[in-house]
Amino acid sequence: MQQFVVPQFIDVENKIFGPITVRQFVILIIAALFIFIAYKLADFSLFIIEALLIIIVFGMFAFFKINGQPLHYFLLNFTATLVKPKIRIWDNKKTFSVNKKKNQPSTEKPIQVYRKKPMISNTRLEELALIIDTGGVYNGEDNL
Repeated sequence: MQQFVVPQFIDVENKIFGPITVRQFVILIIAALFIFIAYKLADFSLFIIEALLIIIVFGMFAFFKINGQPLHYFLLNFTATLVKPKIRIWDNKKTFSVNKKKNQPSTEKPIQVYRKKPMISNTRLEELALIIDTGGVYNGEDNL
């Protein structure tokens, strides 16, 4: 039986200058570009303030990590969490309807109804799980 070497540390980024990774190097190059633009467009006192702000912001994006993730990944995940809906309701019905005249999908959007459901007891929950697992073959105790 052949033995293969399993790669380890596959989540470690490639380093180019000492501890600086490619991602950090690109961010620092962009920061230097912004600082150069600020130097050309502003007077010296305003340039110092802008340069400090640019260094702080881009330095945080380049080097600061939260829970092992770079700051820009953390901010993207944070905004995605804020935008996503908090409650998800599974609807077993088909929402894709076909226009019978032309045999094409209809342009009507299905209406989503959100309703608050009462709490389900454990026995009822087990019965519902059995109905879902059997694909509807088992209809439940009260539906016989």
